[in-house]
Amino acid sequence: MSDESQELAKASQPADEAMRLHPFYRGKMQTLPKCAVRSAADFALWYTPGVAAPCKAIERDPELSWEYTNRANLVAVVSDGSRVLGLGDIGPEAGLPVMEGKALLFKYLGGVDAVALCLRSGSEDEFVRAVEMLEPSFGAINLEDIAQPKCFRILDALRARMKIPVWHDDQQGTAVVALAGLVNALEVVGKRLDRVRIAMVGIGAANTATYRLLGAAGVAPGQIVACDSRGTLHRGRTDIEAQQAAFAQKWAICTESNADAINGGVADALRGADVCLAFSAPGPGTIEPAWVRAMARDAVVFACANPTPEIWPWEARAAGARIVATGRSDFPNQVNNSLCFPAIFRGVLDVRARTITDSMAIAAARELAAVARDAGLSDERIVPRMDEPGLYPRVAAATALAAQSEGVARLRKSREQLLDGAAATIAAARGATETLMRAGFIAPPPAG
Repeated sequence: MSDESQELAKASQPADEAMRLHPFYRGKMQTLPKCAVRSAADFALWYTPGVAAPCKAIERDPELSWEYTNRANLVAVVSDGSRVLGLGDIGPEAGLPVMEGKALLFKYLGGVDAVALCLRSGSEDEFVRAVEMLEPSFGAINLEDIAQPKCFRILDALRARMKIPVWHDDQQGTAVVALAGLVNALEVVGKRLDRVRIAMVGIGAANTATYRLLGAAGVAPGQIVACDSRGTLHRGRTDIEAQQAAFAQKWAICTESNADAINGGVADALRGADVCLAFSAPGPGTIEPAWVRAMARDAVVFACANPTPEIWPWEARAAGARIVATGRSDFPNQVNNSLCFPAIFRGVLDVRARTITDSMAIAAARELAAVARDAGLSDERIVPRMDEPGLYPRVAAATALAAQSEGVARLRKSREQLLDGAAATIAAARGATETLMRAGFIAPPPAG
């Protein structure tokens, strides 16, 4: 078997195993008590008649819902299944495995309880209203896998209406990890963020948010050349201008970016570029090796489409890329929002933040980059691994401290309190899972 065939076989293994194990476990999440049940008599405390007392207290002061219930550690993962991974509009039922997977990462990596909610909504307004009605039961909302441009309008509407954080992970979470990875990649290759030319392949939710966060971090719009399926974005894109009511962010990119007015396709955008940030259609073949070969020396290529990157990492490296990242955990340099969202939500819940600002996102990105740097950077290590010691508590604390500085936190805590609290909560979640496995209540996977 050739080296390429071996790489392809390895790349297909997660999908094969997923198809075997999903029906075995019949899902990934369950509900378990967090209170002591010493005997049936305890139900008089946890349910009627005793439960009436905390209910009356919350009626008098609704803020007590954070203290007397699990609301302060509970997140809704909400999707309509209209743009799931690289699979497209597959519907709410088919999106449920992804939302359950998200809930698993929330719990195991961040100690955050999460509920997967897939909605069959007929309109944006209906979706917004459905999520808005959830506010009394949750501490935060994670939007997931919603098609553009409605994902932008839904996020903006909910952030304006709700008094708890609303986060679209495909936008904000991906942007945080992309910024962290890019900062470290440029340090490895000896280039500066404010001087490189960046090509963005795909201008959907992920790259639109990354564009905005890069700007907040000091990148001039003119350094960026973005591409959609019809070519580069520039002031002459009358097709986007005609739809600017629906695609306001995209038209803004047309007017702000691409200082050299590069006109053409992906190959033209990549020619001479230092960086490729691709969050577009799954490959392979979306990005050709010849296009990577035409990039600048020591090029950085983020090929982050899921489940299959726009170009295989070994192809990009063979074409001359110095650093290659993907969104997959089975390749080096996983630029995936799973590195940040459990920690960011841990942080905002621990100080009961009202929202998540760009400054909080940048603080999370900087701490994420620092975790990787502390253990040493290399061509194949620009971001931490998910199992990196201290990763999630550190990013959680950085996010929470930024929330306090921004004035959007209900509680104030020191860095030490935040680190210790997050570490303890995460350790308890992982310990509970390991205990259930050892006791046989979570069965071991059957032999393949």
